[in-house]
Amino acid sequence: MHQAGRRDEEREAGGPEWGELVSAALLGGERRRPPGGSATALLDAAAAETVRRRAGVRPAVPRQRPRPAPEDARTPLPTAAEQRLATLLAERAGSGPGHAGAAGRRGAGPDLGELLPQWLAEANRRGYRAPADLLPALLDAARARTDLRAETLAFAGPRALWLARHNPDWRFALRDGARRRIPGAGEDPGAGERVWQEGLFAERVAVLSSLRRHRPEAGLALLASTWQTERAEDRLMFLDSLRQGLSEADEPFLERALADRSRTVRATAAELLAALPGSALAARMAERARACVAPDRVRGGGIVVEAPPECDAGMQRDGVIPKPPTGRGERAWWLVQLVEASPLDVWCERLEGRTPEQIIALPVADGWRDDLHAAWCGAAVRQRNAAWARALIGEPIEPFAEGPGDPARLLSVLPEEERGAWAARFIAAHGLSEAFRILGVCAVPWSLPLGRSVVDALEIARDAGSYPWSFSGVMGLAERCLDPSDAERLAPLAAVPDVREEESPGAGAYWAESFQRLVSTLRLRGTMLAELGERG
Repeated sequence: MHQAGRRDEEREAGGPEWGELVSAALLGGERRRPPGGSATALLDAAAAETVRRRAGVRPAVPRQRPRPAPEDARTPLPTAAEQRLATLLAERAGSGPGHAGAAGRRGAGPDLGELLPQWLAEANRRGYRAPADLLPALLDAARARTDLRAETLAFAGPRALWLARHNPDWRFALRDGARRRIPGAGEDPGAGERVWQEGLFAERVAVLSSLRRHRPEAGLALLASTWQTERAEDRLMFLDSLRQGLSEADEPFLERALADRSRTVRATAAELLAALPGSALAARMAERARACVAPDRVRGGGIVVEAPPECDAGMQRDGVIPKPPTGRGERAWWLVQLVEASPLDVWCERLEGRTPEQIIALPVADGWRDDLHAAWCGAAVRQRNAAWARALIGEPIEPFAEGPGDPARLLSVLPEEERGAWAARFIAAHGLSEAFRILGVCAVPWSLPLGRSVVDALEIARDAGSYPWSFSGVMGLAERCLDPSDAERLAPLAAVPDVREEESPGAGAYWAESFQRLVSTLRLRGTMLAELGERG
């Protein structure tokens, strides 16, 4: 009786009664007897209940209509380029004609989805605005691929941010977009301060990154204003933002951060100070390193090394990590860290006025050469010193495994033209087995000598009987990085060669297909550039 009375009260309140009607309608009269005994009675009861429920709803408070999307005054795309963009976006979504089949084999057609980054970069270079009807697809593409976000947001412009405020799936645009502009510039000068004080962590990082790009001193002041109250993990991320616009003006703040209670914060502060050759930390590290590395007065003409006997408290405060990685000796580990954090100009003075090339050529006593050269490589990359990077990388006569440093990292310090010329010589000497890393730091499109060296190496690999998928990474780079004008020169490679006895089964046909794809991709890239150059 008690339960029956409660059900009656719930029906009066419009609760289970409505649920019972919905259940009966979903199950159907064949599976469950509807209330009232028939479908007509069910519909009548549902109609009456609907009126009763709506009559009891309180009027909603009207919301303010959203502001119209901002105008974008940039030049609209040419018609052909707009159609091409729609095709590239459709391919990215997996619906285009070049989409890989179930077996994953690409075929001889170009991979349109991989051409989208280059298309966006060229459209931005020419100052076009995105078509309004393609903005949702562009934002979906950038949501799926973080490498597209910078170019996509630049192309999509202010309307992308307007859309992102109305769709949580595109919220990344608000965060990443804030990193590329001064928050509130031209509208509300206090907007960045409010976000810093009240915003979410990602929004605060965006504000700090943007300020460091445009007004580094204002970003530092903002960070310093709340530094003592930030969590350790947040302090680490905020400190990392100081890499943008790093200068001597940041030194006093970074020196104070060396005493932070978090070990990772201290290490990051030390790393940033070491990147400032004129900092007090760099001078302290140089003094320690000079005591370890000196001209070899006994044997003459070389370098003698005496690694530090201990890692004292002062060294640890300046960022030297006391415990070495597995398999590394303690003293060698400490030595490398000291030399890597020291200004490279110290060694020209310490070693009797020699140039970097002359210093690198000196013999190093007692087997310390690799450790010392590895430390100089790290210093050259950290300090962006092209003279030392050039001396350390030398001529590409040795494969990667035999050198003390990473040629790809050293190459990134050199001017673009010099990178391409060195990479071309490396590929000519060693082929493509280790080329992928160095090609990744070369300017696009590749220079003529670099492009020719890559294609020549691919021909050599084909003639040696290898299968093309062993070089799929390099072939993919060639499709995106060779100059489109090379298409006709490479067209003869797309022909199926005669089968030779020593050749792997089917290798010639697979190579022909790979070169066909390369040529068709280069031709398509040339067409894309021409479409973007048209004026309506």
